[in-house]
Amino acid sequence: MSVATTVHLNFRGQAREALEFYQSVFGGQLALVTHAQSYGTTDPREADLIGWGQVQSENGFHVMAFDVPAARPYDAGIDPLFVSVRGADENELRRYWDALAKDATIKAPLEPSAWAPLYGMLTDRFGVTWVLDIAVAYNG
Repeated sequence: MSVATTVHLNFRGQAREALEFYQSVFGGQLALVTHAQSYGTTDPREADLIGWGQVQSENGFHVMAFDVPAARPYDAGIDPLFVSVRGADENELRRYWDALAKDATIKAPLEPSAWAPLYGMLTDRFGVTWVLDIAVAYNG
């Protein structure tokens, strides 16, 4: 048996825009199911919000997201999670970084670090914090 872990991001009304943006960065297939389709929501303020969505690309990138319904409490908090994108191709990581960095807050510039040949951290315009790096073997 094998398992895969996928980050599932929660938003309040921004899931569609965020998933479309991530698809523009990483490519892949976009799937969107609205609250009306998934929960039978008839309230026009929530019917077109995302009940479930994902971007999945052939290069291994996969993220899911939804819009938390108004009846449910939601607090994004401060850095509740990091989405880590690790790879071996510097040019590919730089392309992702450049796209994600638009309207983002750079927490650590994409550059060599003490633990990786290339490492950077930013918080995108949706409040999601991304870590991009070139993976190296751990010799702990």
